[in-house]
Amino acid sequence: MKWETKPFSSLYEMDSRNGLTKPSRVRGLGYKMINMGELFSYDRIYDVSMELVPVNDSEKRCKVEVGDLLFARQSLVLEGAGKCSIVMETSPLTVFESHIIRVRLDSSIANPLFYYYYFKSEFSPIKTIVSQCAQAGIRGSDLQLLSVIIPPKPVQDAIADKISKYDDMIENNQKQINLLEEAAQRLYKEWFIDLRFPGHETTPIVNGIPDGWKRDRADSFFDITIGKTPPRAEKEWFVDGNQGVPWISISDMGKSGAYIFETSEGLTNEAISRYNVKIVPKNTVLVSFKLTVGRVSITTCDMCSNEAIAHFRVDQNLRDYTYLYLKAFEYDNLGNTSSISKAINSKIIKGMPFIMPDKSTLNSFNRLVNPILQEIHNKSLQIHNLTEARDRLLPKLMSGEIEV
Repeated sequence: MKWETKPFSSLYEMDSRNGLTKPSRVRGLGYKMINMGELFSYDRIYDVSMELVPVNDSEKRCKVEVGDLLFARQSLVLEGAGKCSIVMETSPLTVFESHIIRVRLDSSIANPLFYYYYFKSEFSPIKTIVSQCAQAGIRGSDLQLLSVIIPPKPVQDAIADKISKYDDMIENNQKQINLLEEAAQRLYKEWFIDLRFPGHETTPIVNGIPDGWKRDRADSFFDITIGKTPPRAEKEWFVDGNQGVPWISISDMGKSGAYIFETSEGLTNEAISRYNVKIVPKNTVLVSFKLTVGRVSITTCDMCSNEAIAHFRVDQNLRDYTYLYLKAFEYDNLGNTSSISKAINSKIIKGMPFIMPDKSTLNSFNRLVNPILQEIHNKSLQIHNLTEARDRLLPKLMSGEIEV
């Protein structure tokens, strides 16, 4: 089915607007402001913790309301320009910053949630208005002239309702994962940071750790390897994440919890052989040590990674403790080996201090924490499956291939 098309502005309730510019010296008190960080972190924006800024009466015109569409006006990377998020929940007064364009649609003729999904779909025309100078970006004047599809309002409502049910379930699972992660980390802190493990009352402390525990370099306990990136100019080595061997970047880590089920890119078997890229098995614990230091994940199948990620190959009985140890570790104590970004090198990550409890304590801890990590795994897998189902359904609904 082919829908009617019109300029996007024909659906506006009011003119689109850029947000506020607030220097860092005035930030910290006042009202919540949606920054680019929130825009890129959340597709559906709720009343979460945000930076506070002072707002005068004239600036209140930059208030956001439920249903507002927010577009990234500028981005350091081409893929981020024009990124669309939707406001799902807001405090009485929340504003937005100058690198964001706000679009408020006339709800009598346009369902904002439908257009949020439209701009997430493969049919989104947003890339046609992206320009690239020092940064990639879009202009509000081009956005309003953008030709968009306009299905009948009842069709918009039905599509938005059907797809949003998937996102509702995804968000509910993610909230439960967050609570489970907090429970696991609290248990780890109680046992191994506060040293309130079973039997602590009668266990002597020797050289700063309980008797029978060991402190040494991480690579004395683990086989630690580092990932690798084949030459980017040779595009034949890189395939879609669903093909080849899953190849992990830092952006793939921590998307829905402890576990990695999919990656944005994969490597061909020839690339892995030619460039000696390390493949690590299921249940390997990964930690990032460049650009974003200290992001930790667990593999769910044979995978490989780029050179910013270290692989801790562990026995099953060490997996959960190692994951939580690396999550809680203070990486700032390792220093910084880069003058232009936060980073440590592979030598430092291999030599980082690691404390290994005695076998009895580890076994007791595993009996408590493993069910928590297993539930995180199950809910992360549900998110993975729901996301795949949603992403298969969305283009079929947007194209009219499936009628609602």
